[in-house]
Amino acid sequence: MSKNTPKAIRGTQDIFGADAEAFSFVVETFERVRKLYRFRRAEMPVFEKTEVFSRAIGETTDVVSKEMYSFEDRGGDSLTLRPEFTAGIARAYLTNGWQQHAPVKLATHGPLFRYERPQKGRYRQFHQIDAEIIGAAEPQADVELLAMADQLLKELGIEGVTLHLNTLGDGDSREAWRAALIDYFGAVRGELSEDSQERLEKNPLRILDSKDRRDQQFVADAPKIDQFLSDEAKAFFESVTSGLDAAGVKWARAESLVRGLDYYRHTAFEFIPDEGSAAADALGAQSTILGGGRYDGLMESLGGPATPAVGWAAGIERLAMLVGEKAEPLADAIVVLEDDSDFAHNQGWIALRSLREHGLSAEMIASGSPRKRYDKAVKRSPKEIVTFNATGHGFGSDPDTDPRFVAALAFLP
Repeated sequence: MSKNTPKAIRGTQDIFGADAEAFSFVVETFERVRKLYRFRRAEMPVFEKTEVFSRAIGETTDVVSKEMYSFEDRGGDSLTLRPEFTAGIARAYLTNGWQQHAPVKLATHGPLFRYERPQKGRYRQFHQIDAEIIGAAEPQADVELLAMADQLLKELGIEGVTLHLNTLGDGDSREAWRAALIDYFGAVRGELSEDSQERLEKNPLRILDSKDRRDQQFVADAPKIDQFLSDEAKAFFESVTSGLDAAGVKWARAESLVRGLDYYRHTAFEFIPDEGSAAADALGAQSTILGGGRYDGLMESLGGPATPAVGWAAGIERLAMLVGEKAEPLADAIVVLEDDSDFAHNQGWIALRSLREHGLSAEMIASGSPRKRYDKAVKRSPKEIVTFNATGHGFGSDPDTDPRFVAALAFLP
C-alpha cells in the first residue's frame, strides 16, 4: 500500500469475509424473527435536526454533550448523524401520523454514529437492530418484546446469557425514589466519585450503576425502588414477570439496573452474559448484549401527547462476534471443471443455472490443476460436488431430466 493511500477513519471498519457473513447472519435472523412477531419494517433517515436528539436524549447526557456528530448544513440548520434509533422513530411517529396505526410495532436496523473511544466491539460508526412498540400501555407489550429478544438470541445460537430485569415504577414512584437517593447519597457527597457528585442533582439513579469503587461501597445500602412502588406499579411489574414465566423467558431481578432519563418508566432490562460463559469470554461478563426499557414520557419531550412506548436495541457487531463461524455459509453444490474445454465450461454454466433456479447456492471452480480444483471443492464442504470434462461427462440439453442432476438435487428438503 502506498503512503499516499488514504486510510480508514479511526473507529470505522471494513467488514469482509467471515466477519461479513456473521454480520449478515445477524441481520437475516433478526428480519426472520421480527416477521414472526409481526413487526413492521421501518427505514429512518441517517441524520435529523440536532434538536430531535438533544430534546429526546437530554442536553446533560454524555451522548448529546460529548458524542454526537453534529454539523451545520448549507442552509444554516444544525443536523446530527443519528446516535440511536428511538428519538428518530419517535419523531417519525409524531410527524407522519403513525398514531393511526397505534399500537404500532416497528423494527429497523442500520448504522449509528457516536464520537467515543473505539474499543473491542464498539466503533464510532456502528450498527444496531432495534424493535419498538409504540402506543401500548399494557405490560403485555413488554413481555412480547422480551420474548422476541429471547427468541432472537436463541436462533442466533447465543447461549449463556440471562435477562436482567428491574422496574423503575410509575412517575410518582420514581420521583419518591429519586428524592430518597438524593438524600442518601447527599450525605456522603464528598466520598463519591467526581462523576457521581455531578450526577447527584441531575441523574441520581445513574449512581446506582457506577463502576467506580468509591461509589460502589455505598450502592448496596442505597434505597431500593421496591420501597416506593405504588400498587399500580407493583401490579405492572408482576404482570411482566408472570408473562415472562409463561412465555418461557428466564430472568433475574437486577435492582441496580436503572435508566437515568426522566421519561423512562416501569420495565428496564438487559441481556448480559453469564460469568464463565463463552459470551462472557468474548465480550466480558458485564457487557450488555441487548438492552432497553419502557419510555412512556419520551413523546412529550418532542412536543407530542403522552404516549406509552417500550423498545430495545442490540449492537450487530457484538452479536456477530458471538455468532462467529456459525454464520459461515456452506454451498449446496460445487461445480468442478476437470479441464478447460468449451464443453466442460458450457456444461458447468448449464448446471449452475439449473441449480440456482432450484433455489440452491452453487459456484464453479475452474482454476488450478484438476486435483487442486477438487481439493478446493472438498474443503468448502458442499452438500454435493458435480464434475465435468471434455469426454462427454456432462448434462444433456435438459439437465432436469439427467439422472445425475436429479441425484444432485436429492438433498433438497
